[in-house]
This record gives sequence, C-alpha cells and structure tokens, in this order.
Amino acid sequence: MPDSSLSAALSLLPPGVEAVEAQPIGGSGSNRRYWRLLLSGGSTMIATVGTNLRENEAFIYLAERLSRAGVRVPQVVGVSADRMAYLQTDVGSRALFECLDRRDLIAKSMRLLVDAQTAPNIDYSRCFPVAEMSRRAVMWDLNYFKFCFLKTCPGLEYDESGLEDDFEALAEIITNAEPRGFMVRDFQSRNVMIGADDEPYLIDFQGGRLGPAHYDVASFLWQARARFAPELRAEMVSLYCRERRIDPERFSSDLRYFVVFRLMQALGAYGFRGRFERKDHFLKSIAPAIASLRTEITNISGLPTLASIIANPRFS
Repeated sequence: MPDSSLSAALSLLPPGVEAVEAQPIGGSGSNRRYWRLLLSGGSTMIATVGTNLRENEAFIYLAERLSRAGVRVPQVVGVSADRMAYLQTDVGSRALFECLDRRDLIAKSMRLLVDAQTAPNIDYSRCFPVAEMSRRAVMWDLNYFKFCFLKTCPGLEYDESGLEDDFEALAEIITNAEPRGFMVRDFQSRNVMIGADDEPYLIDFQGGRLGPAHYDVASFLWQARARFAPELRAEMVSLYCRERRIDPERFSSDLRYFVVFRLMQALGAYGFRGRFERKDHFLKSIAPAIASLRTEITNISGLPTLASIIANPRFS
C-alpha cells in the first residue's frame, strides 16, 4: 500500500483478507484521514486514522452505544492497540446532500435524528471534547464566530460591549432550552449517507454531547448549501415534533434562536477552514450562510447589536 499511515488500520483486517486498493476520502473539516478499502473478496470497508486519542475513543464508544440502541451508524470492526486507527463498515458513498430532491430521504433522516437524540444510557463523560453543551461551550462557539469570522471581515466595525451583551442573552436561551438529549452536533446532509438499502446512516457523531434538541434540527434544516425551501423546513419541523411528541409552537419559538446560533457557528468554521486553511469547500459555503443568517436574524428579537452587524454590508 502506498500510504504508510494506513499500516495500523490494514493490520486489523481479518486473516486472509487483503485490501487491493485504498481510495482516500476527503472533504472532512477535521484532521482525521479516511480511506475506502476495496477488499479481495469484493466488499469494502472504511479505514480511519485519527490524531486525537480522546476523539477516537468517543467515536468508538458512541458507535457501539448508538448501534445498540438501533440507530443506523457504521459498526467499528477493529481497533489498533494504540486506539489511533480503526476499521468500520462501509455504509455507502452517496451522501444525502446529493439526494436533496428526495423528500422521503429527508423525512427518514429526521426520524434517524430522533432515534439518535433519544438513544438511552449514554455515558456523557465519554464524549469529546466536552460532556454537554454548557454555557461555557456556547460561549466558545460564539467567540469562534467572532474571532474566526467577524475579525476577518475587512473594515467591519461594531460595538464590542453590545455584542458581548447579545452573546450573553443568546447563551441564556441556548442553555435553558428543552428537551435535551444526545446532541449529534454536526447533523447535516453531508454527514448522512444513503445505504444500498435506501436508508440513511449517520457517520459523524464523535463530537456529540448532552444538549438541547433544537441544535441538530437547526444544523440540518438550515444547512446553508442545502437550500431547503421554507415549506419543507416547516413540514420537517412538524414531523420532528410529532416523532418527539413535543409542543411544536414552543419548540419552533426557541428554534429560531438556534438557527441564528448555528449559522454563526458555521460561519466561524467556514472562516477558519476557508480563510485560514484555504479549503475550497468552506470558502464556497460562506456566501449562502451569510444570506441565510441575514434572513433568519429578522425572525428573532433581543439581539440588537448582532442584528446591526449582520445587516452591515461589510459583514461578508
């Protein structure tokens, strides 16, 4: 094999099984590396080599726990002695992002989210990098937006004190929202794969933690590049609330703040991965995320400084 970093993962293959080809899988926002292994018997498997032990441990633990709860996720079938590499089953190469004209798959994905969020008996102390979406974690995300995106907008001036007041108000809403459960953290159409059985599978959950349910719904339905129509979003929120048996009016009222929060967090990531690391996919995501955020900020109140910043033409 041409890539020496694969060695630990390849050693985990069953006796008599060889990888005849290793195809790199790119596009991730993390430093983990993935390969699709084409095996001698004609099947495939995913090899993962990570750089953070705790992150690897979180994925391995959560994959087992979610699978036991009946959630469709990859199965971890081998782990290296140092826990830095592992093999997982291949749940498909077609992302939901490529099938956004399939309303049935979007609805199935919402049900998949409910299954993941309500999975029982998760030991949140084993989550990475934190156990829950605490006030401190919310402020990390808000400051990520501030320093990795706002500070990169040329000529943009704003009231720092007023912005901090708005951050405090938004953090209060985010941390007190109910219901709570397993928060996937990056539930979006690129992280949902459509298997050969035409069912969705969740592949990215190692950053999951205890948190408010609204965050994942906002991440999924307001993913900037997915461009879901407002009518579809409303339909899927209603479906979600029926599946969770929660009050849709109360949920939707709080959800509006999570939409703004999630778009801000995404812009922080796009600023860092795009403007600093020069990853093209993230650079392309900036403009649609800004457009969406400018629309959504008009749906909430109580954050005047933030609203004025987002409306500023230099916010770009």
